[in-house]
Order: sequence, then C-alpha cells, then structure tokens
Amino acid sequence: MGCSFSGLNALYDSVNGGGDVWINENRYRILRQLGEGGFAYVYLVKEMVTTDASAASGGLANKVKDPSHLSDDGTYAMKKVLIQNNEQLEMVREEIRVSSLFSHRNLLPLLDHAIIAVKANQEGSWKHEAYLLFPVHLDGTLLDHAKVMQTKKEFFSTSDVLQIFYQICAGLKHMHSLEPPYAHNDVKPGNILITRRKGQPPLAILMDFGSARPARKQIRSRSEALQLQEWAAEHCSAPFRAPELWDCPSHTDIDERTDVWSLGCTLYAIMYGVSPFEYALGESGGSLQLAILNAQIKWPAGPNPPYPDALHQFVRWMLQPQPAVRPRIDDIVIHVDKLISKFSQLYTG
Repeated sequence: MGCSFSGLNALYDSVNGGGDVWINENRYRILRQLGEGGFAYVYLVKEMVTTDASAASGGLANKVKDPSHLSDDGTYAMKKVLIQNNEQLEMVREEIRVSSLFSHRNLLPLLDHAIIAVKANQEGSWKHEAYLLFPVHLDGTLLDHAKVMQTKKEFFSTSDVLQIFYQICAGLKHMHSLEPPYAHNDVKPGNILITRRKGQPPLAILMDFGSARPARKQIRSRSEALQLQEWAAEHCSAPFRAPELWDCPSHTDIDERTDVWSLGCTLYAIMYGVSPFEYALGESGGSLQLAILNAQIKWPAGPNPPYPDALHQFVRWMLQPQPAVRPRIDDIVIHVDKLISKFSQLYTG
C-alpha cells in the first residue's frame, strides 16, 4: 500500500483548527475538534465537493468501495498524527497497512489517508503529518457511556450487554480469522464506538488498529520475552492486558487469546463500567500486575435485579490466567449466541 507524500495532496490552512485539509484529491473543512491523545488529534470534518478535480472524480464516493461507509451529510472523523521520528512514521504506516486488511461492519474502516513531509523548525529538520479519514460516530465510546452511566447509577440491560459484546466479538473474529491471524492488542471500552439506535440494540464498532499485529509469536529466550513485555507495556492498556504480556515465559507461544483476556475484561466493563482489576484495586489496593496474574475478580453491586450468574461465569471463563486453557474467539461467539437466545428479550429501548 502506498502513502501519499505530496504536499499538494494534503494541504492544510490552519494549525489551530478551522480551515481546509486536502487528503489526496478531496477537500475537507474542519468543523471542530473531537478529541486528542498523545501526538494525535481527531476532528469532525465535512467534505467540500467543488468544481475542481474532487468533483470531477466523484469525491470520496469514487474511492470508497462500500457505499454504506459514506456519510449522508458529508461529515467524517479525521485523525491528524504528528510524526517526529522514523519510528513513529513506520508505526503510522503499519496502522494504515493493517487497517486495509479488515472489512467488517464492526471494525472501523479507514476511508482514505495521506502522509506529508513538513518543516519542523528553524533549524531545517523535517517531520511528517498523517491524515486518516474515518466514518464519524458522534455518540462516543463505550468508555464515554460508562462514565455517564456511572454518575447516574445506570446499567445496560442484560440484553444490551450481550448484543454489544456479540458485535465486538464478531469484529474480533474477523481479525482472528485472517491468515495469519491478527490480534488487536488493545481491546478496551475506549476503543469501542457506541451508537444508540431507536428500537434496536446499540451499534458497537471496534477501532484503533495502531497496536494490531500478527497474533502468533514464538518466544524462545529471555531477551525475546522481555522485548515482548516492553512492547506490551507501550501498546497494551494495563488494566486489560493479558497475564502472559506482563510476565512472559522464556519459552512459550503467544497467540490471539491475548485478545480473549481483554474481551473478558471488556465484558465486565460493559456491565460495571471498569475493568475487573481496576475495581479489585479500588476495593483492596495492591498491585495491578498481581491482581491480573492471580485473576483476582470481585463483583460490584449492579442493576436490580442483578445480572445473571451465567454472565459472571462467562467472564471467568475468558479470564483464565493460563492462555492454553483460555477459550478462542470461535468458542466465545458460540457461547454468547447461546446466552443471547437465553436472556435477550424483544428489544424495546
């Protein structure tokens, strides 16, 4: 996959928001900032179809293979990444490459992208900026919803918990089914977009593939184990990180079941708003790493009536400290489908 480095293809008019951005042949007006983190900023943008080349080529509609990804009102989410060194540049290139591998309704698609070189300072050194275009989901992430619901002491219904979780699993199954399988490596509520729909369960979409890599890795030395732990510490959020990424044996095989551990933590968070190990530390203190390595799980007060015990058992099934006995995504999808049949009622939300 090629990335555009032409300054003409990604010209921007304003550093502080506002102005226009060109991503390849298409022009977008920045409407407002949606969020930021690290060296990345996310903006709400609107495609500006004019009489220039973008109109002649049909704009974004001419580039996107799946028309369902196109916005009715021309608005999209644009991620701008400031790149200060070659390592960061390669990471963005890899995110773009990996994103292009996936095509599933529960995985956020990358619609277009451009990388340009820009002058960094008066000394004449150069850096890059990347522009990544996605469909926009203004209802926010599962983490956003959890924070609001916690303040109101509200909970998702059992039906919605299962429907949201099923969608996350469906997207992840697509990643795990590739050859070779890919692990997301950072499944958590902050990387799951939630869109509420009248008369239907919320739509859940897994996003942010900056940490996604081929899932299977052979570890055959202490140095390889430490290298993996160091990588995981940088790329995998601690409260959702699998035990084998905290304390990796010197001779082991890592596979996509690292994501299944994160799924168990995420199911708990859909129900109770936090990861099980964040909650355990809040109750008794101690070390997050030890809580994870020991699979220390406590259950907070929930809705009234409480969630079925089958959901708690489901969480424990995924949170097996030994990856060899942890279920795979196919097993998870089959089980959640059975739970939906058992517990979900006709949706009337």
